[in-house]
Amino acid sequence: RKIIFEKQWFYLDNAIGHIYGTTFEVTSGGNLQPKQEVEETTTETKEAGTDNRNIVDDGKSQKLTHDDIKALKDKGIKGQEIVQQLIENSTTFRDKTEFAQDKYIKKKKKKYEAVITIVKPSTRILSTMYYAREPGKINHLRYDTLAQMLTLGNIHAGSKVLVMETCAGLVLGAVMERMGGYGSIIQMYPGGGPVRAATSCFGFPKLFFDNLHEFPLSKVHSLLSGTFSTDTLPSDPEVEEESNGLTDERHTSLQETEEEPTPEAAMEINQTEEQETIDINDDVEFKENKEKENKENVREKQIKQWERRRKLLEAAALLGEKNADGLIVASKFHPTPLLLSLLEFVAPSRPFVVYCQYKEPLLECYTKLRERGGVINLKLSETWLRNYQVLPDRSHPKLIMSGGGGYLLSGITVVLDKGKSDPSNLEALKMEEPSPKRCKVQDLHC
Repeated sequence: RKIIFEKQWFYLDNAIGHIYGTTFEVTSGGNLQPKQEVEETTTETKEAGTDNRNIVDDGKSQKLTHDDIKALKDKGIKGQEIVQQLIENSTTFRDKTEFAQDKYIKKKKKKYEAVITIVKPSTRILSTMYYAREPGKINHLRYDTLAQMLTLGNIHAGSKVLVMETCAGLVLGAVMERMGGYGSIIQMYPGGGPVRAATSCFGFPKLFFDNLHEFPLSKVHSLLSGTFSTDTLPSDPEVEEESNGLTDERHTSLQETEEEPTPEAAMEINQTEEQETIDINDDVEFKENKEKENKENVREKQIKQWERRRKLLEAAALLGEKNADGLIVASKFHPTPLLLSLLEFVAPSRPFVVYCQYKEPLLECYTKLRERGGVINLKLSETWLRNYQVLPDRSHPKLIMSGGGGYLLSGITVVLDKGKSDPSNLEALKMEEPSPKRCKVQDLHC
């Protein structure tokens, strides 16, 4: 199929069989051809000015017009030759500094040379792409924040991780890549089913999905309270009703044919009876085929429901063990109720990480966890990121930087003392202050 990317369209048929990292050139008709490496000559950049103070961008420095460039393209001239002609027809190119000349050539190459490099998908590439193009789909989760989540969550092969995310499957894909197909992942999802648009972009083998389980958030409360049960499968009354209706229709049609007409019209009706019996046989065959199709459809639906029920029971059994090695939450929902319920499935001395685009929900979550207990090393952090250009004689921080990459709340679970979590006991503990402290306070008031 046709691929459209960065105002360029092409077909990927010729890319099959090449290694990742191969650079292709888009030829006429959108076909890809491996680009041959050509040594760049630096004869044009030998003459360079000392500075750019006398250069005025008035739009008159280029002699070639837009129509001339279009005519060159129509003739089939390659992008490299078009860039060379643009350099030769520029009146200010020789006066620019060496750095400005390199910048000019790079800009024109990007515009006129249709060159594509196919790289292997990874967490870094996909997170950078999503954050640059569609940050709303991943809740403005910046790539350095995602890296911090994987580190703080101690994601590694062989672990059992709970993932609750509404970031189009990007966080799930990052966890799957880090685990390498070993261990088990339970994805908690809201609504009718999990969203894995970004996960499918990683190109994982089937082995990675064998240990991926899913469980709906709507059934978490019933699982914790012990009232969890899967929905019962429907029986086949619809098929029976259809078959009964079909037999009734057959009986009525046969009764109609059994009625005898008058002797005068016997010959004509004998001819029509043959046609009617043929029509009835065709109708019966058609209805029988339709009945078979309906039965097959019902059977397929039942098989799918049984499969879904089996997977749901497997995920419920894994959650019921309450020995998960980690928890990662990155969703558009309020984190407090999510975290308090999902922490029940995490084993003691295990890390958990919660991402939120805003600070205030995490502050509330921090306070609730402090009151509840059962966690230590609580940290609310924000990562700071600044990109640098690293080039010879011109390394400097870039002028435009990201304003914020969201906030992370991390911590480690410990065994929860049920007595301390009781509200009445909390009030009693507050009232029971050490006697020396009470004395000091009284002395100060005196």
